[in-house]
Amino acid sequence: MSEPLGLRERKKLRTRRALVEAALRLFGEQGYQETTIAEITAAADVSARTFFSYFGSKEDVLFFDHQERTDEALKLLADRRPDEPIRDVLLRLVEHGLRASLLPADMASELSSVRYRLVSSVPALRARGLRLLFETERRLAAALHETYPGELDRTEAAAVIGALSGAANLAVQVSMDRGEPPERAWEAGRRAAEIAMGGLAVLGRGTV
Repeated sequence: MSEPLGLRERKKLRTRRALVEAALRLFGEQGYQETTIAEITAAADVSARTFFSYFGSKEDVLFFDHQERTDEALKLLADRRPDEPIRDVLLRLVEHGLRASLLPADMASELSSVRYRLVSSVPALRARGLRLLFETERRLAAALHETYPGELDRTEAAAVIGALSGAANLAVQVSMDRGEPPERAWEAGRRAAEIAMGGLAVLGRGTV
């Protein structure tokens, strides 16, 4: 069980949340390129110095929770029950990724949609998002193999993670492009992952 956060840590989280929400609202209202850091800090009622103590650039704001989400996914794998089937673990992994990316606990649903649209449409953000996704998939594939070394070799683990991630992400993209809310996109991503999982013969072997 994690220790409760102290006053200083809670204040830092509130400040980061205020900056992220202010930035996303401004990005949604007037555009990513058109929004300045000065406008973000004014909306969040903090100084530019405070902004740069949390983020190195506007771009960093869009990926503020990437490392936390990756760490949580890796912990999910590490903490799985000894007798838990790999299919159940993988589905929980997909659900975690979808919930974290579409419905962060400290962000309103409409702001999740803003973030998705920006990362999908702004070339520099799209490129960074793809780099981060690849790195996360690489780490998850390595962790999956280490968790189930007798069931999946490194290539099979990479194939499983790639297939589920690709299916879920594409389904989310199609859903969001149709203008559906994040909750519907989450459902589409989960269903796509289940479909992909059903087609993976490697998961039908033995006890996995």
